[in-house]
Amino acid sequence: MPRSTKSPSIPARVSLKTLADFLDLSPATISFVLNNVPGRSIPQITRNRVHAAAKKFGYQPSFVARSLQGMKSQTIGVLLPVFGEGYHTQVLAGAGDSLIDKGYFFFTAHHRHREDLVLEYPNLMAARGIEGILAIDTHLKKSPQCPTVAIASHHALPGVTNVVLNHQRAAELALQHLYQLGHRKIAFMRGQNVSSDSDARWKATVKVARSMGLTVSSDLTVKLDQDLDTPELGYPGIRNLLRHTSNFTAMLCFNDVAAIGTLRALFDTGLRVPHDVSILGFDDIPAAAFNVPSISTIRQPLQEFGRTAAQLLLRKIAGERVPSIVTIEPELIVRESTGPAPKKSAAARSHPGKK
Repeated sequence: MPRSTKSPSIPARVSLKTLADFLDLSPATISFVLNNVPGRSIPQITRNRVHAAAKKFGYQPSFVARSLQGMKSQTIGVLLPVFGEGYHTQVLAGAGDSLIDKGYFFFTAHHRHREDLVLEYPNLMAARGIEGILAIDTHLKKSPQCPTVAIASHHALPGVTNVVLNHQRAAELALQHLYQLGHRKIAFMRGQNVSSDSDARWKATVKVARSMGLTVSSDLTVKLDQDLDTPELGYPGIRNLLRHTSNFTAMLCFNDVAAIGTLRALFDTGLRVPHDVSILGFDDIPAAAFNVPSISTIRQPLQEFGRTAAQLLLRKIAGERVPSIVTIEPELIVRESTGPAPKKSAAARSHPGKK
């Protein structure tokens, strides 16, 4: 009677020794094959057996172990404040596509701008065998110990490459567009302190406005103070502004998400866009083109930001010298939310005597 053969039971935790015992090979040989170590004369038939057994047992080489052996993990860590439909996700999409094209795996950690997490996460990522870090809209306080590229950071750190927008040009495009439409009474929106490029964008906006003879008044400035990635970001500040004055004909928003909230606040107050007030956003997220009215905006090529940063990081990992700062140019996208300035502001037309 023939002996029945049973497939070996697969242990809960598969190690190199598991495969070595199964194949009657040394753990070193298994490691050499799975990690594709060069210079080892291992017969192809043996290599095939090792790969077949690894597949059978569901074994994956440890990235951490590989990094400790000086091998590449092909893994990148990505730091970002939050996931959402807006800026961060679009940048991540561009970076991710570029990394995947080059055979790299990446994982993300979101920190909600918490300083303790921003400090801790690079070390935790390094312990997991990453080769480099992409930091999206993240206030790094010190340089990580591995190659790093920061996106939208204007804080210079040794060894960290910054990919930033030309905010001077962005302010020129925005304000010249509104100026050419006849707007002189413009309300402004200043970004949250937690946003990496709030200060750079605000300084550029004020500088360009003054050079054009436009007044940047505290009475017509909305300061964002919520760490949100939804239209609620812009809504309460505009409603509060409108309780005091509607003596403006245009609003320059910090980003498109806030612009959507601004549109709702104006609608709830009975003001029409762009007939009463023009709205100009920033970023050009996908929703901006499909909103009603569609949002005129300053386009940051967000996916290009991600692709550029990823390519720079891989060059740094390869030992190439790369610039410390790479600047990306913005673009004006004109849609339905901006139009000619009314002869009188909404305050003058609808609320006589209100300032």
